[in-house]
Order: sequence, then structure tokens, then C-alpha cells
Amino acid sequence: MKNQFAGPNFVEEVILKQDDSRIGLIRIKPSSVLWKPRGQTQFYCVTLDDFIDWITSPSTGARRTYK
Repeated sequence: MKNQFAGPNFVEEVILKQDDSRIGLIRIKPSSVLWKPRGQTQFYCVTLDDFIDWITSPSTGARRTYK
């Protein structure tokens, strides 16, 4: 494994809409990013390298934050 967290093996967060209804769950690991939509039992998974390529591509419209 080329990347690792010093603490837990993954970070997991529930994503909520403004009305507090659940959209899904994102799990971030040192080697991958996983997404599970509300009501689903299985995750969609992409490697961290593929996620980096996707999020930094001009075609995604992603912008840098300044916080």
C-alpha cells in the first residue's frame, strides 16, 4: 500500500440534503473513494488515482477552494 492514514482505516460521512434527508454515504480510504446512495447496500468505488485525475480535469468544472 503506497498511502495510509495514521488513524482509522477510513473516514466515513453521511451526506444530507438541506431538509436533513439522507443522500448517501461517502467513505474515503487511502487508496480509494467509495459512494453508496441512500437505500443501496453496495458501494460504487474508484481508486484514489482515478478520483484525482477526474476531479482535476477541466471537464468536471471543479474549482479550487481558498479556505
